[in-house]
Amino acid sequence: MSEPLLVVEHLVKSFDGVDALRDVSFTVSRRGIVAMIGPNGAGKTTCFNLIHGQLVPDAGDIRFDGASIVGVPTHAIAHRGIARTFQIPATFASMTVREAVALSLIAGAKRDARVLGPPLKARAASVDVDLARLQVDDIADAHCGTLAYGDAKRLEIALALIGSPKLLLMDEPTAGMTPTARRALMTIVLALAREHAASVFFTEHDMDIVFGFAERVIVLDRGALIADGPPAEIQARKDVQAAYLGEPGPATDAVSTRATGPAPA
Repeated sequence: MSEPLLVVEHLVKSFDGVDALRDVSFTVSRRGIVAMIGPNGAGKTTCFNLIHGQLVPDAGDIRFDGASIVGVPTHAIAHRGIARTFQIPATFASMTVREAVALSLIAGAKRDARVLGPPLKARAASVDVDLARLQVDDIADAHCGTLAYGDAKRLEIALALIGSPKLLLMDEPTAGMTPTARRALMTIVLALAREHAASVFFTEHDMDIVFGFAERVIVLDRGALIADGPPAEIQARKDVQAAYLGEPGPATDAVSTRATGPAPA
């Protein structure tokens, strides 16, 4: 059996003497759909920042596609096949969606020495297939800076997937969206991920999204991993219930599936 796509081993990270992550280990399989959950301050975003190279762990190892990426710069990690989206969508505000997609395609092909002017215009004129494939063709000629929040999220995910990454990291992808829009966005994400044979690893506070879309759920609490398993198993665990809701009462049988809304990790 081949090694999982992402292997995190005994990860430790502290800030000013406060442990953000304490001996955290887990894996993400190839083509897997994994959610990481936990109360505010559990260490989820710190974990993502370590995987994507914004931070370096104090101890432990992170292997991606068979090789350690500890200390590798973020741009090099991206070239190895890890893409990331953030809680607040980041797009090219002064460009149209069509131009943003064209620019990302040019940069992804490493033809980035001269991407503006005629090269960008020429590429933008021939991206209709890519726009449709990424499911943003309906907003192709809108300026990124004027997009509704949900459309900006869609575009950010499309831009992340343009380079056909092996792993897509999403930090609260549905934060700030309505329940209907949340499910629609995740449906698009997973369809695109399957098309590109990508794994998806995401953090989320909306339990309907977590238990409706993840194949496996990892739970952090105060920097430590307290649970890792199938959604049904995680829902039934008393320690997970306690971490999220306080000690469960007689009427509490599983983790609440009520949306909690966005909050810092």
